[in-house]
Amino acid sequence: MLRVFRPLLLSSKNNLKSSIRIPRNTKSYSLSNLFSPLPCLCSTNYKTRVITATASMATTSLNVPVETLPPVLDSTSEPPSIFDGTTRLYISYVCPYAQRAWITRNSKGLQEKIKLVPIELNNKPDWYKEKVYPPNKLPALEHNNQVIGESLDVIKYLDTNFEGPTLLPNDPAKRELAEELLAYTGEFGGGVIRSVLKGNQDFGAHFDYLEAALSKFSDGPFFLGEFSLADIAYAPFVERYQMLLLDVKKYDITTGRPKLASWIEELNKIDGYIQTKYDPAELLAAMKRVFVSHPTQPLLHF
Repeated sequence: MLRVFRPLLLSSKNNLKSSIRIPRNTKSYSLSNLFSPLPCLCSTNYKTRVITATASMATTSLNVPVETLPPVLDSTSEPPSIFDGTTRLYISYVCPYAQRAWITRNSKGLQEKIKLVPIELNNKPDWYKEKVYPPNKLPALEHNNQVIGESLDVIKYLDTNFEGPTLLPNDPAKRELAEELLAYTGEFGGGVIRSVLKGNQDFGAHFDYLEAALSKFSDGPFFLGEFSLADIAYAPFVERYQMLLLDVKKYDITTGRPKLASWIEELNKIDGYIQTKYDPAELLAAMKRVFVSHPTQPLLHF
C-alpha cells in the first residue's frame, strides 16, 4: 500500500539573524504555490533538447560523464513496474524542485542505484497520481515500498538513507546555518518573483541575504564551506533568476556580491549539478514567454 513519508522540515533558528539579514516586509510564500498555478512550459521539443544540451555541456566543456537520459513519460505512457524493489526518482527535466533531487542523487553517486523517471509536467500520466504520488507533484522518490515527496524532504532523505558523500557536515554551527538557509528557501523564491512581477527592485535584498550567508564560513566557497544540501536547495533557482533578471531587468545579481559570484563560479564546477542543467537559452525563452503571456501571475515550473 502506498505510504507517503514526509520528514519534518528543519526548524528555523533565530540566533543567526544578527549576521544574516532577512529582508523586511516580506511574507513567507510556498514555492510550490508560486511555481505551479499555470500549465507547465515543458513541451515535446524540450524532451530531446535537455538531453542534447546536457550531453554537449558534459563532453565538450567540462568532460563530465554523460548519463543517457530516459524519455519523458506523458499521459499516453505505460507505468513502470511500481513497487517492484527498484528505487525511482520521478522528476521533470525543467522543474527546479525536481532538479534539487536530481542534483542530490548525482552528487551522492547514485546514478546506478536510483532510476530517473521523467514526467511531462503539463501532461502527466494518470497512473502517477493514482499509483505513485497522490499530491501529483514532482519530485517524488520511490524507495522501499514508500514514496517520499516535497523536494527538501527528498534531498534530506537521499542524504540520510543512501551511501555516498555526506551532504550535511556534522559541525553544529554549520548545521544551524543549514537549517536557517533551508527554512528561507520559500521566502527567497517567492520574494524574488513577487518583486519582479511588481516591477520593483526589492529582489536585491534576497541576494544580499545569500551574500551574507556565504560570508559566514571561510573554509570554502559554498554556504557551509563545502558543497552541501544548502547549495543544492538554492542552485536551480539562482540559475534561473540570474539569467532572468539580467535579461528582463538588466540587473546582475553578482555586482557588489563577490561571495555570490564565486559561489556561482564554483557551483558550475560541480559535476552532480552541471549534469542537470538545462539549455539556458530555452529556460530564458520559456520564462519570458510566461512574463509576456501572464504578466500578473506567478511564474511556474521552468
